[in-house]
Amino acid sequence: MLELNAFPWSLPLKVHSSNRYLQDSNGAPFFYLGDTAWELFHRLNREEAELFLTVRAQQKFTVIQAVVLAEHQYDLPNSYGSLPLVDNDPTRPVEAYFEHVDWIVRCAAKLGMFIGMLPTWGDKWNRKWGGGPEIFTPENASVFGRYLGQRYINDPIIWILGGDRSVENDEHYAIIRAMAQGLREGDNGAHLRTFHPMGQEASSTYFHNDDWLDFNMVQTGHSRNRESWRFIDKDYHLEPTKPCMDAEPCYEDHPADFDAKNGYLDEYDTRKAAYWDLFAGALGHTYGCHDIWQFYSPRFEAINAPRTLWNEAVHLPGAEQMQHARMLIESRPFFERIPDQSLIVGNTGAGAEHLQACRAKDGSYALLYFPTGHPALIDLNKLRGSDIQGTWFDPRTGEQQVIAKFQKSVQNFTPPSHGPGCDWVLILDA
Repeated sequence: MLELNAFPWSLPLKVHSSNRYLQDSNGAPFFYLGDTAWELFHRLNREEAELFLTVRAQQKFTVIQAVVLAEHQYDLPNSYGSLPLVDNDPTRPVEAYFEHVDWIVRCAAKLGMFIGMLPTWGDKWNRKWGGGPEIFTPENASVFGRYLGQRYINDPIIWILGGDRSVENDEHYAIIRAMAQGLREGDNGAHLRTFHPMGQEASSTYFHNDDWLDFNMVQTGHSRNRESWRFIDKDYHLEPTKPCMDAEPCYEDHPADFDAKNGYLDEYDTRKAAYWDLFAGALGHTYGCHDIWQFYSPRFEAINAPRTLWNEAVHLPGAEQMQHARMLIESRPFFERIPDQSLIVGNTGAGAEHLQACRAKDGSYALLYFPTGHPALIDLNKLRGSDIQGTWFDPRTGEQQVIAKFQKSVQNFTPPSHGPGCDWVLILDA
């Protein structure tokens, strides 16, 4: 049996007064480090779920994103023989199915993690592709939302509506808004709400001005060297100001552009997305793995050529390395971080060569991501004080190499190595 640990945050989560980041009810910073475990409720039994969640907790993840009404093999019962709904009716949930969801939610909580819970995958309200069936109307979406809100009112949940589909007509808008309202009626406002869009789209396109949307999500998708920072930069500068993040970037061990002939994305690809996004102003970041989201094993249909069993993929290097990004961000004043490309003198680069920079509003520190280790001119005049301490941070290991102290000036910085996979973060402390 799991030991009940003290949950590390005070509920409920809130949006910080800056409208850039999240905090707990006591004002402590909350770093959203998510994993796309979409089929968790549907495909794993409790022993498997405990194994998976335990490893993710050890890797310092804080949010597990999972879907109540899954997309693939939706008509296949869970490990205990239960389907989620009677006759695909959202107003008739099956208690046995939700008891298993309950168990996983509380297992994650005991390990110090939130569940980013999607009430449904998008094919249940917009079957543009996928198995469907389309079962939602505004009326039953409200009922289903209210049921979930009431059931998980006291649990560490972040509500994520949507599910990888575009909002294409008035009915779709009405369904999502009704479900959001139902969740709020059910949980009395105890949890944050957001929306997971389809690939290369943003929640802000559809719902930015809706009061129910507490923070924005983008899905930058599964191409190598897609400039994910551009999506964050766009949402960061929208009015009214809302926090934003990448909820589905390139997955580790995923065929690039969905074609194995292009090779498979690796830990370097996942690191680039994380540091680009965070330094562009994201509130946190979601990691993903192609083998994990579907919990690939011989028991289930394989989707888009997975190649590593999930209980092995849980230890892939990209997942292990995400904690270093969290540690780095949390090591400096959390709510002070702002993007600032003016730290970089000259061209900031494109594609895999793009340099991304952020700093504290008061100039007390700066962080710069060098994705290929090529040198760059950095303007230290943006920082306060006279002596600037430079340090190289290795995103593969979290180890740091002190460089030297510098006077305010424009300095050339050359990372310790260069080439594909040789990414580095320059830390500048005033």
